[in-house]
Amino acid sequence: VQLQASGGGLVQAGGSLRLSCAASGRTHSTYALGWFRQAPGKEREFVAGISWGGGTTYYVDSVKGRFIISRDNAKETVYLQMNSLKPEDTAVYYCASSSGGYFVPNPEGFAVAIWGQGTLVTVSS
Repeated sequence: VQLQASGGGLVQAGGSLRLSCAASGRTHSTYALGWFRQAPGKEREFVAGISWGGGTTYYVDSVKGRFIISRDNAKETVYLQMNSLKPEDTAVYYCASSSGGYFVPNPEGFAVAIWGQGTLVTVSS
């Protein structure tokens, strides 16, 4: 099983980016998907998550109202629409999948089973 992230880049403050992460190799399983980020000198943090059916979502407080997570199970892809970007959103963003279809919507509630590679998001001021 692999997760392939894309969509990072350089954007000015106030701009938007959409990250995508496609899963391959999974068959007949359900899993939650999430996005984490790690800024230079900081610990990796759980940014957003979505359950298999989409009924449960989570956002870290700093991105609420600006980021939207969604998924397309037919394409086995999760998206992160990032709007009103700020310089403090600059980080390497990682997608991840859980071992089950559900997760607890809190900062430590996503049990990562598989990490994708990171994609760099740089927001200039």
